[in-house]
Order: sequence, then C-alpha cells, then structure tokens
Amino acid sequence: MRNLISLADLTPAELDRIVRRAASFGKDGVDRRSLDGKQVGIYFAKSSTRTRSSFWSGATRLGADTITYGPNELQLSTGETVEDTSRVLGQYLDALVVRTNGDVEEIRRLGSSPDLAVVNALSLDEHPTQAIADLATLTERFGSLDGLHLLAVGEGNSSGAALALATALTPGLRLTLLCPSGYEVPKDKLDLADELAGGKAQVTQVASLDEVEGTADAVYTSRWQTMGVPKANPNWLDDFAGFRIDDAFLDRFGGPDTVFLHDLPAVRGQEVTDAVLDGPRSITWRQAYHKMTAAMAVLEWCVVGSEG
Repeated sequence: MRNLISLADLTPAELDRIVRRAASFGKDGVDRRSLDGKQVGIYFAKSSTRTRSSFWSGATRLGADTITYGPNELQLSTGETVEDTSRVLGQYLDALVVRTNGDVEEIRRLGSSPDLAVVNALSLDEHPTQAIADLATLTERFGSLDGLHLLAVGEGNSSGAALALATALTPGLRLTLLCPSGYEVPKDKLDLADELAGGKAQVTQVASLDEVEGTADAVYTSRWQTMGVPKANPNWLDDFAGFRIDDAFLDRFGGPDTVFLHDLPAVRGQEVTDAVLDGPRSITWRQAYHKMTAAMAVLEWCVVGSEG
C-alpha cells in the first residue's frame, strides 16, 4: 500500500506516470477493472460535490466496493485517536480517501497503518489530487507540459500550493502565482517546491498584475472563499479588486490558444465572469471530468501499482 498525502512525497517520474494514467483514462476509458475485490472508504469531514463524487465514481468504475463516511460517522468524533482508527480501518479497507480542514500532517497520521492506503482529497494546505487533474487536463489539451506557462490567479489556497509542488516536479512547466498581498501561497510551500526541483523550480509569486511576465498558455483561478474558511478582514473583497477573470484579463495575459481553468465551485461574477466560465476558451468542465480520472489513477497507483 502506498499513500498519496502530499505531492512532495512523489518523484517526478511517479507524478508523470499518475498524470499520464489519468489522461489515458480520459481518452481510452477503463481498460481493466484493476480494483476488483478492493474496498475503498471515502471519509469527508467537509462538504464536497466533485471530489467526493469523483472518487466514488472512479473507484466503482475500476471495480472496487465503496463505503462513505460523513463528518460525525467515525469514532474520531467521540475521541478515538487517529492512529487507532487507521489501525482498525486497515483491517477492513484497502484505501481511505480523506477530506478535512486540518493540515497534511493530520492526514499523514491516518496513513500510519501499513495495511491502508490513504489519499489526501483536500487538506487546509494542499489539494494534491486537484493538481493531478489539472495537469491531466493540460496534458490532454496541449500534448506536453514542457514549455507551458500557467498563470494561477487569486487566493494562494490549497490548490495553488499543490500547483506549486506539481510544477516543481514537472520539468519545463512554468507557474506564475498572482495573489493579492496578504493572500499568497505560504513561503514554506514555495521553499519546498524549490527544494523538490533542486533549486530550479519555475515558480514565481507576484502580487501585482504588472509583475506578470510573458504570455500564459493557461489562466487558472479558484473560489476566493476557500472551503468556507472566514477571512480576518471583513472587507477582504476589496483586496481582490482587479483579480477577477474576464475577457479583458484573458486578452491581456493570453494568446489565441490560451485556455481558462477553474477548480470549482465558482462564485460567478466574483472571481470569474459567466462569459469566461461558459465561453470558448474555458476547459473547466473537462477539468472537472478529469477529477474523476485523477481519482482513478491515484487509487490505482496507491493500491495496486501505477499501471494496475
């Protein structure tokens, strides 16, 4: 059993294999029921539409049986330790998919059993399977990630942090994080990305639109109110003035083949306009589909190996 708790735990070759497997699921569909006879638990302590559904759908398409747990349905809610929970579930399940508002280390404790593969389906500080879906979407669109420039705009949330780590593990990919001052991807994540790339990570973080260099092949944004976590400043929306993605923004930073991505859910009219989200440059809905293919590729890699 192998865990996927942080992208930092992967090698560049492992990430590449998982991304390519996800892209192949999108192109060729399920070529074998590689999880036949396996049991997958899905434990979400927070609300989810796409991630929870994609892991359930992906696991069942690969032949696994699934069980879902809500936020108060495990004895964790009554005081049982994370380690004891992991030890017991490892006797029943082959994999456990987890979403929480805690940090990566909390999920890592759930991955303490050698008999249970644990997948981070979103923690407060990283969303690894989202980044895999994003890279699979871009791979499908462009054929290669080498030489691409991705511009991620808005709050430096868990998706932005995962993109920074994924970029560090993907040779030739360049990422610009355009985040308002005070809402950046934390420095420790950028330092980790640089470490993963041997000091050569092509990840830049800027706070002003005027600091963005070069044309973007893809413009990416996320919901600014991440996971319902409140912001300290009651007037925080003022800090995001100018960061909404509209057609003028895409024209300024993109070219004729530039695409738009959003990890969803979107607050229409806030971080993105309807015209962009539903427009011809948007591949957001295909990106949402690849959340399922990414879930399939991750579960397969964790439970039975990268190629099933």
